Amino acid sequence: MTTQAIILLVVFLGVLLTVAYPLGTYLARVAVPGPIRGLGIVGWVEKGIYSLAGRSATADMNWKTYAISLLAFNAFGVLVVYLIQRWQLWLPLNPQEFANVTPDSSFNTAVSFVTNTNWQGYAGETTMSYLTQMLALTCQNFFSAATGIAVVYALIRGFASRGQSTAIGNFWVDITRSTLYVLLPLSILFAVFLMAQGVIQNFSAYKEVNLLDPVTYSQTKTTESGATVLDAQGEPVMEDVAATTQTLAMGPVASQEAIKILGTNGGGFFNANSAHPFENPTPLSNLVQMLAIFLIPAGLCFAFGRMVGDIRQGWAVLGAMSIIFVMMTLVVLAAEQQAHPMLQSLGVDQQASALQPGGNMEGKESRFGISASALFAAVTTAASCGAVNAMHDSFSPLGGMVPLVLMQLGEVVFGGVGSGLYGMLVFAILAVFISGLMIGRTPEYLGKKIQAYEMKMTSIVILATPTLVLVGTAIAVSFSAGTGSVANPGAHGFSEILYAFTSAANNNGSAFAGISANTPFYNTMLAIAMWFGRFAVIVPLLAIAGSLAGKIPSPVSAGTMPTHGGLFISMLIGVVLLVGVLNYVPALALGPIVEHLQLYVAP
Repeated sequence: MTTQAIILLVVFLGVLLTVAYPLGTYLARVAVPGPIRGLGIVGWVEKGIYSLAGRSATADMNWKTYAISLLAFNAFGVLVVYLIQRWQLWLPLNPQEFANVTPDSSFNTAVSFVTNTNWQGYAGETTMSYLTQMLALTCQNFFSAATGIAVVYALIRGFASRGQSTAIGNFWVDITRSTLYVLLPLSILFAVFLMAQGVIQNFSAYKEVNLLDPVTYSQTKTTESGATVLDAQGEPVMEDVAATTQTLAMGPVASQEAIKILGTNGGGFFNANSAHPFENPTPLSNLVQMLAIFLIPAGLCFAFGRMVGDIRQGWAVLGAMSIIFVMMTLVVLAAEQQAHPMLQSLGVDQQASALQPGGNMEGKESRFGISASALFAAVTTAASCGAVNAMHDSFSPLGGMVPLVLMQLGEVVFGGVGSGLYGMLVFAILAVFISGLMIGRTPEYLGKKIQAYEMKMTSIVILATPTLVLVGTAIAVSFSAGTGSVANPGAHGFSEILYAFTSAANNNGSAFAGISANTPFYNTMLAIAMWFGRFAVIVPLLAIAGSLAGKIPSPVSAGTMPTHGGLFISMLIGVVLLVGVLNYVPALALGPIVEHLQLYVAP
């Protein structure tokens, strides 16, 4: 591992904490209905929305009403996104006249963007019109992120409630305020910064530009009718062609890129995602994008501490997240900086020097290098973002295992906007329950007794995603429809399938990309994993919030376990690692671990 990598990690975390702390104060204020100083214009827009919706739309809800409203809103979002894709040929803002998207791909993409997964089985610049990118995909980037914030607000209210009511807030108010006061202003500022760095933002048709140096390549010779020309032996005749121009995709990229990153969405305007120079042009934009991915998840930790009346609680959760993140990031940084053992046995010079970066540069952009690419991989998979600036499929086996494990922990190491914190709070409930059993006391967290009902719902939350991942992977490797899409045989091919279902069920959206997933089988299977990976977690979590809201807090006593100190942080980290990793040890052993050992076995 290089000194540069350590400095980059330290600077990244230092800037993140500096910016996230004041944002946490602001996020806590947004959670409380009412005007916010300096944002009067936004307040007028908010009041106008409520006036159109009616007074009943702002009334407090119990958890069941909250959950029904959330599910109905997101189901309607799936329908809208699906229809826009199916009709895009006949809709405006389609200068390239892209055809309507196929039914299975439309379904997969609709579920993907509504669930904050943003898994893409298509190339955006050759598939989606500008209207589809903006009205369908970008809008859902806002709404899916706002849904995550709404859910974590509801859960925090359950902890902060004094037991007089089982209400946990109002979904329509929460999603409106999260969008208007948080996501929209931050996205506007971030989009302006990205445009200043070189990210494009226009509605132009694609540009045909002249190449500085013509490129000659061979292709199959065809007749004017398009038929392939064959020689006397029946083989295709090849001809050399000189390319003098290149088509450059245009579009409203900066506006989608901003909320893609801030909302931990991850769907790229271009197929190359954040490795594309029109999405992520400079090392500075790369650093700021990584900070933006963690910004709201880190800020919500501080908001949690303020909303429950003890900022130390927020520091404890953030501390546990940070420790796990640093541990995992150091592994991927070290793994990618190591020399490849097979190349090393051949005497290939892989040492870092002034002329070469050393280590594994395969699949990485030279403008970012190994350190910034490996750190980005850890950030985007610790959060449920899925934006990538390098090809994870080209990482070393252990380096590629780190993004995989970060997702398999449940996307709770900072995690997605809202989803990371509420996932970590579920692990906190489990940690205090185990601790209570160890000392023979009724477990409590923030004064609320954790009893049988909460533990049943917690079990559902924790077991839902591993079930989806492992069952989905088992089905895929058992049928030709699943294995037929894999380009690489053996352990790496298994890792590609495991990564796909891990990414889908945990609502991340990144991919190893060696798997051709735009097939009816994978579009359907992954859509199911994405939908239940999102809402089979949210519904029981809202049930926990409703149960906690109706409980009167217990006063602190000499026997109360502190949940803000080092002992609790250690317990929380242990529970996350043990529960998260143990579910997947056999699968990891069949994939990246076997592949790593094969590097040291002579062919």
